[in-house]
Amino acid sequence: MINDRRLIKLLQKVISINSENPPGRELECARFIEKDMRSLGLDVKTVSYAKDRPNIIATLPGTLPRKKAAQGAICVTPHFDTVPIGQGWKFKPLGGEIRNGKLYGRGSSDDKGNLASCMEMMRSLVEDKVKLKHDVVMAATVDEETGSHYGIRPLLKKGVLRPRLALVMDASEFDAVTVQKGLIHARVQIFGKKAHGAYNWRGISAIEDAARIIDKLKNLEFFYKKNPLLVKGVTMNVGVIKGGDKVNMVCDFCEFALDTRYPPGLNGKDILRTIKSTIQTVTKKYKVIIDDDQLPYEINEDHEAVKLYLKLAKRMKCPAHLKGSEGATVISLFQLHNIPAFAAGWAAHGTAHTNDEYIFVKSLCKGTRLLEEYVKEYDKI
Repeated sequence: MINDRRLIKLLQKVISINSENPPGRELECARFIEKDMRSLGLDVKTVSYAKDRPNIIATLPGTLPRKKAAQGAICVTPHFDTVPIGQGWKFKPLGGEIRNGKLYGRGSSDDKGNLASCMEMMRSLVEDKVKLKHDVVMAATVDEETGSHYGIRPLLKKGVLRPRLALVMDASEFDAVTVQKGLIHARVQIFGKKAHGAYNWRGISAIEDAARIIDKLKNLEFFYKKNPLLVKGVTMNVGVIKGGDKVNMVCDFCEFALDTRYPPGLNGKDILRTIKSTIQTVTKKYKVIIDDDQLPYEINEDHEAVKLYLKLAKRMKCPAHLKGSEGATVISLFQLHNIPAFAAGWAAHGTAHTNDEYIFVKSLCKGTRLLEEYVKEYDKI
């Protein structure tokens, strides 16, 4: 049985362990998760793709023969790295203080609330001696906040995770995220020609060229079929820009970081070609460096796993709705390996990555009961 008091204390404990990423400070939290899961007698593996950054894979074996039990596994996967704490908090960022039904702390919503929920669910299944036919796998991962290059990506690529279904625990207020935008993170480098600022016509300003390019990119139009679960179509955000050496010099180098998000139905390679052709209308001297890319993702809302989740949520009076994600969770990475996935979770809307991040205690406890029931019922499909 889910123990609310224990669940709350568990969340307060994992919040108290700093796991900011960057710089990738996940080791202490990983050790805590590993010890807690080993105490249940589960099959626990630590899998690392970078020094001091282990992923924790805890498995409750099913009763079927080993191969069949593994093939029918459900994988619930939260991440335990957080964005940096930053300045300006009213509440202690690692304090886990509860006020007016809200539990505060960095990672409370993204994603340690969901981590604690998964850990308590695994403990409850073991304590209640629940016998399921198929494996239940909890994959607590690192590096989600900076691209999952040491987490879900290699775990899937190397075949460590091969479930029948992945439930990505990284969403808000019971919503089932079934559609997600693709992304392209790129650095655009513009090369100009130096000159004295008083004789600027003798040079070519990379800053001015970059400004013209940014203006053109922001005014691009793409044609696509609108998805009712997404608010916007293609979006482009310039998050970083740097260039120049001195006020009285014509700048010969400028770089800006471009965040492009696009809905299912559009092709990332086509969008990248459009970006490059737009740059070329201003200058031929440029370079585009891709730092990250993810495909858009969509699972049919009539998929049996999604329908079951919504059915159980309704029965348990949890306000679950189908939602689309303008941002990026790791659900899109599972499609590369033909594994159906959707996201759910109990985070408070709009609090992730903010100061005084919080989760509603009531949502955490209610959601954990829903998660346990879902895992039990999915085993019957």
